[in-house]
Amino acid sequence: MHQLRTVRSRILLGTCLSLAAALPTAAYAGDLTGTVTDATDTRALQGAQLRIVELNRVAEADRDGTFRFSNVPAGTYTIEARYVGAEPRTLTVEVPESGKATANFALGTDGSILVIGQSANQASALSRQRAADGIESVLTRDAVGQFPDQNVAESLRRLPGVNILNDQGEGRFVSVRGLDPELNATSVNGVRLPAPESDVRSVALDVISSDSIESIEVKKSLTPDMDADTIGASIEIHTTSAFERRKDLLTAKIEGSYNDYSEKLTPKGSIDFSRRLGDSVGVSGGISYYQRKFETDNVEADGWNEDDGLITTEELNYRDYDVERKRLSANLNFDVRVGSSTKLYARGIYSQFDDQEYRRETSFKLEDAGAVSGSGANVAYSDTNPDPDEDGEISIQRSLKDRFERQRIRSIVLGGETDSEGWHAKYSVSYAKSTERENGSINPANFERAFEEEGLEIGLDFANPRKPLYTVGGSAGAIADFSDPDEYELDSVQVTGLSDSRDEEWGAKLDLGREFAMSNGTFTVQAGAKGRWREKSYNLETQYWEMDGLTMADLVGDQTYRITDISPVLDKRGVRNFFNANRADFELNELDSLFDSSVEDYSVSEDVTAGYLLGRWDSDTLRVIGGVRYEHTKNDIRANTVTLIEEGGDLPDGTEADEDTVISVPNQFKRSYGDWLPSLTVRWEPQQNLVLRAAGYKSLVRPKLSKLAPRFTIEQNDDNEREGEFGNPNLKPYEAWNFDAGVEYYLPNNGALSAGVFYKDVKNFIVDTNLEDAGEYQDIAYDEATIPINGDKAKIWGLELSYQQALRFLPSPLDGFLVSANYTYTDATGDVPTDGDITDLREIALPSASKHTFNAALGYEKGPVSLRLAGTYRSKYLDELGDTAEEDRIVDNHFQLDLSAKYDVTKQVQVFYEWVNINNAKYYAYNNVGARQNLLQFEQYKWTMKFGARVKF
Repeated sequence: MHQLRTVRSRILLGTCLSLAAALPTAAYAGDLTGTVTDATDTRALQGAQLRIVELNRVAEADRDGTFRFSNVPAGTYTIEARYVGAEPRTLTVEVPESGKATANFALGTDGSILVIGQSANQASALSRQRAADGIESVLTRDAVGQFPDQNVAESLRRLPGVNILNDQGEGRFVSVRGLDPELNATSVNGVRLPAPESDVRSVALDVISSDSIESIEVKKSLTPDMDADTIGASIEIHTTSAFERRKDLLTAKIEGSYNDYSEKLTPKGSIDFSRRLGDSVGVSGGISYYQRKFETDNVEADGWNEDDGLITTEELNYRDYDVERKRLSANLNFDVRVGSSTKLYARGIYSQFDDQEYRRETSFKLEDAGAVSGSGANVAYSDTNPDPDEDGEISIQRSLKDRFERQRIRSIVLGGETDSEGWHAKYSVSYAKSTERENGSINPANFERAFEEEGLEIGLDFANPRKPLYTVGGSAGAIADFSDPDEYELDSVQVTGLSDSRDEEWGAKLDLGREFAMSNGTFTVQAGAKGRWREKSYNLETQYWEMDGLTMADLVGDQTYRITDISPVLDKRGVRNFFNANRADFELNELDSLFDSSVEDYSVSEDVTAGYLLGRWDSDTLRVIGGVRYEHTKNDIRANTVTLIEEGGDLPDGTEADEDTVISVPNQFKRSYGDWLPSLTVRWEPQQNLVLRAAGYKSLVRPKLSKLAPRFTIEQNDDNEREGEFGNPNLKPYEAWNFDAGVEYYLPNNGALSAGVFYKDVKNFIVDTNLEDAGEYQDIAYDEATIPINGDKAKIWGLELSYQQALRFLPSPLDGFLVSANYTYTDATGDVPTDGDITDLREIALPSASKHTFNAALGYEKGPVSLRLAGTYRSKYLDELGDTAEEDRIVDNHFQLDLSAKYDVTKQVQVFYEWVNINNAKYYAYNNVGARQNLLQFEQYKWTMKFGARVKF
């Protein structure tokens, strides 16, 4: 297999060189190079379009503003430079018979329009979007500063077709075109980011501070030189380069953040710098720190049933969260120019995200209630069974979760590019590592009181399905015991001794191209190879500690919950303090500890080697990129087969277990597969400011490594009934044929109007299925099982619309307004088994796929004042698949308003104010059992305000 891959790589590279040798060449004078900056010579204008009018040849300015035309015949030429928001400029250049020619452009008359503020960001983003090969949206560093965003995920939601999935009211995972974040790929400085969490492939971008980035490109279509592991989008994050600025920079920013619930003021600060150490060496970087304290009121329910028109729940949980999050992000970048043809760089990033979460909870366990009655939204539960031969029980549980979790992401890349006599080479080596670690979290400590035939009655009122209320009735003794902390005895303290998730990847790549100048454009042949070597592992050590006679009485704290009274609650720090001080008095439940620790462990290696060949035609009106990519994937997957046999059940040797027994056996699977991935991209500019694009390509998304892991778990009772939960090492990757088409019209005075359509034909999408008929999986017998499987096919299609405009044509002072709005419609459907029957399929909306997403912003920027009001909306989506459509978990729509205001006190000092979640947007998840919305989860967070100053030195 290795020899076959080597042969394939040699064929690709050999074909490239053979084509290059076969094409005609002529004697040319040399190269035409130059730079494009703003009028004040402060910033390089990446994405500016350069055109040699007489030759119909075009080029784009790089991130340092440089451009190059290779092999230009001797003669006199007109060079035109265009940049959104600036008037075009032309220069006449004489290219001598030997040597090189230079053309430097300074665009714009008011430097601030192209350097700072909302207008500068819009001009920069639109220029780079216009210059792109395929369908792409861009967010620059200036744009991040215009919104009150707390991390990279929240910054991205401002782009067309982009929205986010929240955690505790804060953006985490990025959804593109309404699709599952698992269908995206994320990189920083060209390095694929591994995921810190153990159970996902996608990267939660709340780990990365928005202060650490220079720009983010969301590429929604692919060319052969790009990694093919995306169906949603390739999200490419770039940190700063010293050569992006023409002048040295040092800025400091300090702010305070205040949450209405927590009533705490917390700090944030950052320092950024960029400095040239001569004409050929530059260094840039920054560091930022953010602490945020906030609170969340949460209600959750589970186990909904309908019986004779009465809709009941088996469990209701009131949860009070107190959260403190800290982010530390740093980046450091070196850039070196070697002569006029080679650029070298080293870029490193480090992000640390600390999450301290306290959760006090009061839970009603109602599954075994003796009697249930009611009508409509009101249900009454009793612990007394009307049948004297049957017992009833209501269990009340009061618990505390005290979890500290630390995530880290770090990456480093060394690379460069060389241009010489029509040859172009890019090369890099990289390393990235992400981790998530817990050590000593209490997760959770449970105190419980079971009421059996004592006359306790619990009434639930779901008139407001998001905020159900409870009442306590029945006998006086039961009512008193319900509120008495001395009645609640410890069930167990679950301690996460270690939760260690590691994901690291080495990478290396080489791209080599040869450009040929033709009479009306240029043709480029390019080939490349890339290797990525990834290793992901998870190790869990959990412990269950028990202590007889311990009650809540000495561990009671004060609640901060606002929906209803859930007292008594545990003190946030009291349980940990007591546990640490009295560890010798606790007894370890070895069986449960061994079982839960063994079932989660796994390690997976994923080695991807790739090669591609493409041809590229460029003229002043037409760009065509076509080619093919080959990616080979190899996995080595390891985990455990863990069986819990209850006392009285049959052991593997046929004997009867005389006590509960855990058997853990390691297992291993290996596999490899390859994919050919053709693509064709066309960009046509029939007239100035009108750009049409189309792209067709094949892509794939590999399964979650945690789903591949052969974690086979079987619980066998004393009747030898076996319930299993299995990973699936035979999962196939998602495969998709994709088509994108779009039209963009770039308006005068810094604006654009665009529309696009997309279609994706996906096969092998992955869902979890519950099998309720006896069978075998990997030679393991089961009576019921949950297994991730590949579905059949899914169809995804949709529409994107976007409008951005600086309203400079309005009379003063209205000429300072800017508007932007974008809307995306996505229809994503597939077929899955119904109620565990793989032969009976039903159509679903794909998980995490919102049908409608909408973003809008109204800005004002004139003189020292800058204001921006932004709203984001996404419609409901399927979060988790149930056995039937009524049991599917649906997350309700979400709309949020944010405001930012800035004032330039001087050219060096700016003060600002931000108001996040003005409208108190909430989180609500539900199912539709009984043809009505039934609560699964509700959260509210209130607003956060920030204020501070930014100083330039």
